[in-house]
Amino acid sequence: MVAKLTKGFWPKTANIILRNRILILLLITGFTIFMAMQWQHMRFSSSQTNLLPDDHPVNQQYQEFLKKFGEEGNAVVFAIRDSALFSVENFNRWNKLSKQLGAFPEVEFVVSTDNLQELIKDNEKQEFKMRPLISGELTSQKQIDSITDHLFQNLPFYENLIFNKESRTLRTIVYLDKDIVNTTVRKDFILQDLNTVVKNFEKETGLDVHISGMPYVRTMNSQNIIDEIGKFILAALGVTSLIFFFFFRSIRATFISMCVVIIGVMWAFGLLGLLQYEITVLTALIPPLIIVIGIPNCIFLINKYQQEVKKHGNQALSLQRVISKIGNATLMTNITTASGFATFIITDSKLLKEFGIVASINIIGIFILSLLIIPIVYSFMSLPKTKHLKHLNKKWIDAFVSWMERIVRHRRITVYIVSIALLVLSIIGIYQIKISGSPIEDMPKNAEFFHDIRFFEKEFKGIMPVEIVVDTKTPKGVLKPVTLKRMNQLSEVIDEIPELSSPVSVVNLVKYSKQAFYNGIPKYYQLPTSQENTFIMDVARKSTDNSDLLDTFVDSTGQTARITTFMRDVTTSRMEQIEERLLENITKIFPSERYNVYMTGSALLFLKGTKYLVKNLIMSLALAIGLIALFMAYLFRSFRMIIISLIPNLLPLVITAGIMGFVGVPIKPSTILVFSIAFGISVDDTIHFLAKYRQELTANKWRIEKSVYNALRETGVSMFYTSIVLFFGFSVFVISNFGGTVALGSLVSATLLLAMLANLILLPSLLLSLEKSIANKQTLKKPQIDILPKEEK
Repeated sequence: MVAKLTKGFWPKTANIILRNRILILLLITGFTIFMAMQWQHMRFSSSQTNLLPDDHPVNQQYQEFLKKFGEEGNAVVFAIRDSALFSVENFNRWNKLSKQLGAFPEVEFVVSTDNLQELIKDNEKQEFKMRPLISGELTSQKQIDSITDHLFQNLPFYENLIFNKESRTLRTIVYLDKDIVNTTVRKDFILQDLNTVVKNFEKETGLDVHISGMPYVRTMNSQNIIDEIGKFILAALGVTSLIFFFFFRSIRATFISMCVVIIGVMWAFGLLGLLQYEITVLTALIPPLIIVIGIPNCIFLINKYQQEVKKHGNQALSLQRVISKIGNATLMTNITTASGFATFIITDSKLLKEFGIVASINIIGIFILSLLIIPIVYSFMSLPKTKHLKHLNKKWIDAFVSWMERIVRHRRITVYIVSIALLVLSIIGIYQIKISGSPIEDMPKNAEFFHDIRFFEKEFKGIMPVEIVVDTKTPKGVLKPVTLKRMNQLSEVIDEIPELSSPVSVVNLVKYSKQAFYNGIPKYYQLPTSQENTFIMDVARKSTDNSDLLDTFVDSTGQTARITTFMRDVTTSRMEQIEERLLENITKIFPSERYNVYMTGSALLFLKGTKYLVKNLIMSLALAIGLIALFMAYLFRSFRMIIISLIPNLLPLVITAGIMGFVGVPIKPSTILVFSIAFGISVDDTIHFLAKYRQELTANKWRIEKSVYNALRETGVSMFYTSIVLFFGFSVFVISNFGGTVALGSLVSATLLLAMLANLILLPSLLLSLEKSIANKQTLKKPQIDILPKEEK
């Protein structure tokens, strides 16, 4: 029924396109201008990547935490590990730097040696008061030595917060206004104001300042993404145009194809602006992807046009046949490719959903552009010259096709043995794949800010926040001695974990109060006893009001407190062990009937998000396979043909997964994309081959063997061309500074190369080996009349 309805569709479509050439070109021009006008609405992502859906319990806890305490990752940290810092001139300049940073309206407050407050006991008034550690500018080395010795030896409250006692590294913490942390204001402030102030300091002192903190890391990482978009687009255009020209040896064919994909890129940017989606590390890949995926459309259409011209030299008939014969197969291949991307829409991750929507729409868009522009532009041009058709007779291509034909004809058993061996090895490799939940693993390893991350991991045990929220279920329950004691017990557990920094909470302030009560003697930096508690806790409450630093660690009702620690970049398995240990101790220390305690923070959020995406990977890939199986069912109406067509496309995915296991490439948000993308693209070759095979069956009176070899000879060249373009096109992502993008490019490239070989060797072999069983009753009705006389002969 469907076949009858669509039988005359493509010839009619060809007539409509060729009869309305001027109108169609004007419509394309007008729509392109409209999409270009949408660029003004494009914006780059300023917020932290959240891979979990809004209704996920972990995400809900995180949002609840943000409502109570505000943005957790609003601290930018500066540190210097250099003895030259402690000279009079440099130390005063370091203190001046903190004043300069604190003067910016984007900064909420600064914690530095310049404004450190020391809690002391006023013996006359019998009360505590805050006294500045430094008063005015220092004039002698003796003063500096005295102050730093006092800081390092007598103020444990600030240890691992402001200084590292062992290495004598000093740190300044700049807390940004929480309202601007997830806006473009943060980016402008860091890139323009903050970096300028720090560079001037480095120039004046000759000291190396290490900068980190989540706002800074996110800003510099986003800037790297922005810088790479242009690089990717130029690289993709350059590589694909060179390969295209190498194959076709035609400047005009190359120019026409480049115009098609450039318009496709303009539409891609326009769609991002129209939908008002932020440009993220994923959506930034779409423009170069459109170039890489769009060029094969151009190859198939131009190659078919030149083949038709070579046959009969009639331009009008050639253009008509390009649309009517290639249109359906090209539409199917683009639908399957778009389906591979569209499967991400079913995930509840906003990041992946937006990527899937924009990518799938633009893939259909580039198909429409190719189908309209190429025949119309060629209709205004003269017929290709003989030199433009020489590539159709290249001896090395003929040799390649002949080599494949010999393997299919004489080495089918070898093909199956090699395929099974690769399958077994790959399954072994799959069991070695690990999952990575590290938010910094994909960041550019050569970037200065990445080296600074490692510096802070070594000196202060990391920058990725982990938060533990303690809800006492009663107002002012946080400052009760029993609660403080329990929080201190958990803090001791955190201190025992080497990958976590020393925790900061209201407990630290209470300990500091007791130390001050005993005239600042460091050994009294501990929680007060029940006898000491009454007076010291009154001071602690007063001190909390006067302390900018710890004001955000207890909510306004005094019912809920937070314990903040920072985590190093660790493996996912180790992160899960740490989480399990903390949860085990939380359950033991805080009775559930009296406390509601949970873990949150961006580090934990990213881990849970990655694990969530891995679960969704199976679902999205299964959906892609199901959709493509439906397309195959539409084409061939045979269950066996569906199975045969899927085998050469699933095998490369399994091999790629095996390679990931052996090489040590983990499953993470970037590499999760590989399988659905590669499957959606690699099945294109299968559709082209089987579509031609079906045509040959009809032309050769249903002789399967002859049809297979004819299909292999005719489609082999185009499949080789497109696979090479796709291989090198995706390879441009290897030039990225982001590890995830490099992995994505190299893995997709390898998968597509394997898929080409599978479709050109394994697929024909399967068709020939199973030729009797795949021929269904409907197929055999016609050939029986023709085959029997041949067999009798």
